[in-house]
Amino acid sequence: MAKKIPLRQCVGCGEMKSKKEMLRILKTAEGDIILDTTGKKNGRGAYLCRSADCIKKAGRNKGLERSLKVRIPDEIYGRLEKEFYESE
Repeated sequence: MAKKIPLRQCVGCGEMKSKKEMLRILKTAEGDIILDTTGKKNGRGAYLCRSADCIKKAGRNKGLERSLKVRIPDEIYGRLEKEFYESE
């Protein structure tokens, strides 16, 4: 039997993709917003496609804020974009 592939929805564009294709944004217990490169850290997570467009869309449509249940300042989106380009 084929192994089931876990799908996640992008908070930017709304597309469903496999977990491995996406970036995980995490809200830690302390309330910090970080890029979870391992996908295994503890905390509330939201997923984004690996494109700068989706990071911008998530900022505009407040998708990341809804998923993480916290207000996110603009500088965090800037930092996520920077981390995203460094992780490429």
